[in-house]
Order: sequence, then C-alpha cells, then structure tokens
Amino acid sequence: MSTTSQTPGLPTSARAGLLRDALLAADFTADGLLELLGAPAYAALARSETVPALRATRGDSPLETLVRLFLLQKPVPAERAAAALPLEDALADGWLVRTPGPDGADEVAAAVDVRPYGGPEGQDWFIVSDLGCAVGGAGGIGKKDEGVVLGVGGASTTLAGITVRTPVASALDVGTGSGIQALHAAQHATRLTATDLNPRALGFTRLTLALSGVHEATLLEGSLFEPVDGDTYDLIVSNPPFVISPGARLTYRDGGMGGDDLCRTLVQQAGARLNDGGFAQFLANWQHVDGEQWQDRLRSWVPRGCDAWIVQREVQDITQYAELWLRDSGDHREDPEAYAGRYEGWLDEFEARGTKAVGFGWITLRRSAAVESGAVEPSIVIEEWPHAVEQPLGDVVRAHFERQDYLRARDDAALLADSFRLAPEIVQEQVGLPGAEDPEHVVLRQNRGMRRATRVDHVAAGFAGVCDGTLSAGRILDAIGQLTGEDPVLLRDRTPQAIRLLVEEGFLEPTGGAGAS
Repeated sequence: MSTTSQTPGLPTSARAGLLRDALLAADFTADGLLELLGAPAYAALARSETVPALRATRGDSPLETLVRLFLLQKPVPAERAAAALPLEDALADGWLVRTPGPDGADEVAAAVDVRPYGGPEGQDWFIVSDLGCAVGGAGGIGKKDEGVVLGVGGASTTLAGITVRTPVASALDVGTGSGIQALHAAQHATRLTATDLNPRALGFTRLTLALSGVHEATLLEGSLFEPVDGDTYDLIVSNPPFVISPGARLTYRDGGMGGDDLCRTLVQQAGARLNDGGFAQFLANWQHVDGEQWQDRLRSWVPRGCDAWIVQREVQDITQYAELWLRDSGDHREDPEAYAGRYEGWLDEFEARGTKAVGFGWITLRRSAAVESGAVEPSIVIEEWPHAVEQPLGDVVRAHFERQDYLRARDDAALLADSFRLAPEIVQEQVGLPGAEDPEHVVLRQNRGMRRATRVDHVAAGFAGVCDGTLSAGRILDAIGQLTGEDPVLLRDRTPQAIRLLVEEGFLEPTGGAGAS
C-alpha cells in the first residue's frame, strides 16, 4: 500500500521546507558543524562522545542551538529555539516538544534526531531517525526497542558508495530504514519506490526526503518484494536486516528467517524484478558452514539470467559475531546472567546450523538478456577482498561488468587484434634483493578503486608499460619478441591469458577498436 499520510508519533513533513530553510540559514550542515566544533570534537561526536561538542556549543548562536537540540539532544530555552527556527511551526508539526526546564522555565527538546549529511556533489541533506539511534549520536548505540529506526552508519554509507549511479527510469530501495539509499537514488532515478516492513521507517524516509528538499517517493509497507507486485526496476538497492541471529528481536537488523535465508531470498528474488541491464546491489551476511565452500553457497544464490560480482569484505568467527551484535543491542549492559543466556542462545543457533563463521560483503547482480537466453555463459565472480578500497566505487562496479562483456565476446585472436591502454594511476613495483641485476618479480598496483595488486612476468610488465592504445596487442608482443629474442609465435600463444587477467582486474582498458596491425 502507498504510505503518504502522517505516521502516528512522527513529525509531519507538511512544512519541512520552512525548517530546511532555517537549518541552512544557520549553517546547520556537515561543513558548518566541522567549522563550529573543530575536527577533534567533530570526530569525538562520531564516537558517541558528546563532552567536547557540549563545550563547543556554550554560546547562543542559532547553529549552537540547533546542534544542542538535534545532535546532542539537550533541551534549550524556547526563546533560543525561536531565534534558530520557526518555533511554533516546529512544535505544531512535531519536530520539537515542550519540556519543563529548571524553575518552570519554558524549554523545548527534539522529538527526532536530525543529522546533516553531505551529498556526493555537495548537497546539504538531512537524515531523520529516532532519538539516540543515529550512529555516533548523543545516545550512542545502546539498548533499542524493536521498532526503532537508525540513522546513518558505516553499512549505509558503504552501500551508497558502491551503487552504480547512472541515470535510470526506476529505482527501488528495499528495507529503506531512514531513507539514506532512497535519498541517493532520487538524484538519478525518475521514479523512486521505497519499501519497509516497519511503517515507522517509511515515516522517517518521508521526513528525510522532505527535509532534504528531494522529490517524493512511493512508499510501500511490506516485506522484501511483496509490496511491489510485479513491477520491475532499473536499479534495486537494499541494506537489509542481514544479521544472522536466533529470532527476530530487532526489526532494523534481524531478518526473521533462519540463518542467512533472508539475504538468500532477497538475492534470488531480485533477478525477476530487474529490467534488462539493470543492477541490484546489496549488503549481506552469509554463513560459513562445515563441509561447504562459502563461494559455492553464494554461487547458488545468483538468480537465472544474471551476472554477479560478490565481494567478501570481512569474516568473523561465531563468538566475535555474537559479541558484536549483543553489544549493538545493549545486552552487555544488562544483568550478566541474562547476557550469558543470550550469548548461549546465539551459539546454540550457530551450532545447530553447523555455522563456524559469518562473512560480510557486497553482492551486485546485473540482469542480462544474453545470459537469460543462453547466448553467453553468466559471469559470476566471487572473491575475498579485505583490503582498503577507495570509495565511491559505483563506476568501478559498472566497469567490472563492462569488462566481463568485453572478455567473453572475444577469443584469443580477437584479443590480440585489439589495442589497450594502461589504466590511470597504475604503478610498477620491482621486488628483489638489493644489488641484484634482475628483480625476483614485478607487481602492478592500482592507487584508485579496488586498489588491487597483481604479480606479472617481465613480458606482461613490458606489455602493460607500452600500452597506449596505438598498437594492437599482437603487434606489441611481436616487438617484445624482437627485443628479447623470444619466439613471437610462442608469445602470442601464452600471453592472452595474462592480458585477460589484466583487463578483468582493471589494469588495462580496451580502447574500443583494433590498434595498428
């Protein structure tokens, strides 16, 4: 169903534009906060430490007032609030509530967390969430009720960074939460739909979009793809409740299905919801089960008619995993016996399922008519990459699938007839003993994107070094053969495999045509 009316217990967005104008006028923005608080206090706030920010907001400027209200969640005198925003409208619409102050003084307090969020092109956005549930907020991440809605966290910014941002006609955000992914998608999608099982989350998404000055979305209540009937989309994104837990205590994180079934179901059902060429991108957890390769488990999730790129970013053993999420929900602050009992419950669940560890990472699908028809084999790349990357990676993700299309359309002869150029910001490292005439091995390293490194032999290193798009690969190998005295025929026979690897991993870029022969 469409959710356009006011969600009970949440502010109305009817006059959000007035509040937005006041926030911007006071410079209540990501840049404004950094300037006011200074880097140390700003960083401390991200760690849920509020004392430095409280010290930095002792004045009575509108910006200091707004920081105390919405970020530090401290009551302020009503007259100070009136100088910073349209007070009566904010009270009437439910953004603020009156609260008695010392000696009966008239004070107001925030009803929701409003957090400045800088968009990728410098936009001044605001994420609205429950009080104390913004990651790095005044309340920190402590005990939460079942239906709470969180603000911006590391997972949500990671997904936003890896999402392909080409203009699309339609986009779907599954499990929208406070609307962060919907906010990003609204910048390049003509039609935007967001769903969530929690009606409060839809209310917060409505507030986030309205306060950020972004066009409205169709908001639908329900689980996974149930609310969208048979609609299909050019982009699907989801930061789902992926935590593998015993039961479903917390809607924002626990999927309510056994093990990693929610993530598997989401991925498997996404294929039928994508238009040809469309992308579906998710964050997910998956089980590492005794007697099973985790790569095989994930390969079985990929729906028919789709290419896939799956990257495992982290693995935790079951004790680390249980402790992480017990702390997330604040259980460690309860009675020690109750905490131990919940801990036992998590370990019992893992033991029953044969789970020895849990992986976390990114899953990207791309719908392909050629794969669906059987004209080409699907490209399914599953890898472990725990190393540092450079966000945003949306263009890197799109280019990965374009390279797969290129490689599977060319045999070795066609590959040698094409020309290539070295990708930007590739460096060569030579490793060996000091004073040695020749290095033991050569490494090519990317300084951007995935920041991959690959070991190459002297032929591949020389080949990559002279690729500027002017000569075909075969012509370059012939020249290398003349310089080194190696048989050009043998070089043409053995080198295509190395060229394919360098193209697949983004070290070499096809120029789009054959080079000089």
